[in-house]
Amino acid sequence: MGHLYNLRASAGYRNHRVVLTKTQPTKAITIGVRKAPAPQGRAGFIRIDSVHQGDWDGTKGLYHINAVDCVTQWEVVATVQTISEAHLLPVIEQMLEQFPFKVLGFHADNGSEYVNHCVAELLEKLRVEFTRSRPRRSNDNALAETKNGAVVRKLFGYTHIPQRHAARFNTFCREFLNPFLNFHRPCLFATDKPDPKKVGRIKRVYLLKDAMTPLDKLTSLPEAGTFLREGVTLEELHALARALTDVQAAEELHEARSVLFRRIPARTG
Repeated sequence: MGHLYNLRASAGYRNHRVVLTKTQPTKAITIGVRKAPAPQGRAGFIRIDSVHQGDWDGTKGLYHINAVDCVTQWEVVATVQTISEAHLLPVIEQMLEQFPFKVLGFHADNGSEYVNHCVAELLEKLRVEFTRSRPRRSNDNALAETKNGAVVRKLFGYTHIPQRHAARFNTFCREFLNPFLNFHRPCLFATDKPDPKKVGRIKRVYLLKDAMTPLDKLTSLPEAGTFLREGVTLEELHALARALTDVQAAEELHEARSVLFRRIPARTG
């Protein structure tokens, strides 16, 4: 028996008995274009990502969908039971309608919840450019991922939330969270300056004077009115923002969040 191993190690045996199959290349995915968004100072180019709200004994929790505009940082958060087509597609369409300006670009990572023919057909129907992250370019979707931690995780945490509460969380996002984020929560915007240490290199600097709400940033854009949807005006948006002070909006958000989480039974063990 030991001599069989010697025979199998010989070149003649391997040439006659061993069959090697080369790895077949995967079929290229033609959905979306792999490139970074290029808004060129225009509102309407959004980056989107999903945030999973934990597992419990093998049971999946609900998902938050977070979409952020590249230029104004206008943010829309929604909640779905699962990231299947049946639940995700209607919510994506509703989220696009919540932006006050025309959505021109839609950028996602390479997750299958977004890179599929159903989402591509929806965006094609709306005439929205579909782009996705490039390999080894972690900054392509960094804005959405940053907002995941600074907004979604900070507000909802990491613990498991059952899927049956998705409708309540989605209503909370639409009625309380999204107006607060866009009308009352300041964001920092970068200023590009030449780097004194390296010639020809641009350094991004965040100054306190550049902090403003997404609505204020949208208003500051040249010809901002041309980006808005039909029937939406800057005067109406500012009227909504003036309906509550920043402190009142924060208190209203905190109270609504407390009521929301009181309906979720506490997990033990």
